[in-house]
Amino acid sequence: MREQIQKRKRKKTRSLDLELTGAEQLGKLRFRARTPRPQRRPRKGRVLPSGPPPSAPHAGVSLPVFSLAKAPPRMRAMVATLTAAWLLLWATACAKSEQDFYDFKAVNIRGKLVSLEKYRGSVSLVVNVASECGFTDQNYRALQQLQRDLGPYHFNVLAFPCNQFGQQEPDTNREIENFARRTYSVSFPMFSKIAVTGTGAHPAFKYLTQTSGKEPTWNFWKYLVAPDGKVVGAWDPTVPIQEIKPRITELVVKLILKKREEL
Repeated sequence: MREQIQKRKRKKTRSLDLELTGAEQLGKLRFRARTPRPQRRPRKGRVLPSGPPPSAPHAGVSLPVFSLAKAPPRMRAMVATLTAAWLLLWATACAKSEQDFYDFKAVNIRGKLVSLEKYRGSVSLVVNVASECGFTDQNYRALQQLQRDLGPYHFNVLAFPCNQFGQQEPDTNREIENFARRTYSVSFPMFSKIAVTGTGAHPAFKYLTQTSGKEPTWNFWKYLVAPDGKVVGAWDPTVPIQEIKPRITELVVKLILKKREEL
């Protein structure tokens, strides 16, 4: 009987030990799950954020607004100067984007590339010349007299030889220059032989044709170009130089008076 009682006591003790062992293990697991991880200590001078991170990089952030009225006077003056300079550059670029006659380049009678920009600020009479035309003698003489009377500081005849009409300018550039200098003592600028009409026309003559609305149909067409490079008149070879001279003289006088006012 005693042995049975002792066996029962041993079973109860063993089950109790098992229950205690299981409870201890469970408590340890719970302790590990509930124990929070120690937070990192912030470095010196660094403050960790306490709130939740924002949903977007700039969410809820108001950017500062720059007010020129609240800026120092020196800064306002600098901003105004920079703005004025930018507007001036913009206006200059817009003005230059509109092309004129003096924006082009041409090869002179001796083969040197010349910018027509050198004639800007003066009046020009642009003529397609020929050495063997029925209009050659009267036009060369009248053009040289016009150059003597009004040139070369405020006015110039710009002669462009052309062989497109009747093949009346067949010679080389050197022969053309020698003929004009020796026969008519021309002192106005002369350029290399070019085409003045058609697909191969020189860009400067394309501009003259497009802006005046008049395309050369024969030798000695005359285009009057103002100091700003705009075409202000065009005449065919039947119109004599004497008839055009008053219009040219008027432009030259205006130019001289304007330069005097600027002094």
